[in-house]
Amino acid sequence: MNDQTIYYAEVGSPIGPLLLAATDEGLCRIDFGGYEEHEQELAAWTKRYRPGAEWMHAPRHPVVSAAAEQLAEYFAGGRQLFDLPLDLWGTPFQRKVWQALTEVPFGAVCSYKHIAEAIGQPKAVRAVGGANNRNPIPVIVPCHRVIGASGEMVGYGGGLPIKRCLLDLEKGRPEPSGGGV
Repeated sequence: MNDQTIYYAEVGSPIGPLLLAATDEGLCRIDFGGYEEHEQELAAWTKRYRPGAEWMHAPRHPVVSAAAEQLAEYFAGGRQLFDLPLDLWGTPFQRKVWQALTEVPFGAVCSYKHIAEAIGQPKAVRAVGGANNRNPIPVIVPCHRVIGASGEMVGYGGGLPIKRCLLDLEKGRPEPSGGGV
């Protein structure tokens, strides 16, 4: 996969600019902010998971444009589930956690312990927290729906105000007809 291309675009949203990145296999990353402010982090991440891959600005790439469209629908209140191919890069444990996150229903919240139990590793609460923190596709892989066991808001890569905004956005809408991404 050394010759792989990572396509990206920057889009506006109610929570600020988002960087959307995809391969031909699927969406692989969303960052809060633009490409330039994350350039060093993206280079290190790419070197770790796809050495030799090149980044190309491509807002019309089918996965990037579908992600932009579905996120716009989500923020406008018209979408509860995402239907996008995902290309998740991480350890097998992280990918298991991220898959479990996609099963947390729209408008619901759960604890790290709930996710640990859902993946069959009830004692791995801290490891689940670490995997949650490394989720490369926030919003679509809804790590914002995970709160502390006490019911309090706990860390979020985009910051707690963005987490609150996302949870508030989902509050009050009808229950989704199904779960997952």
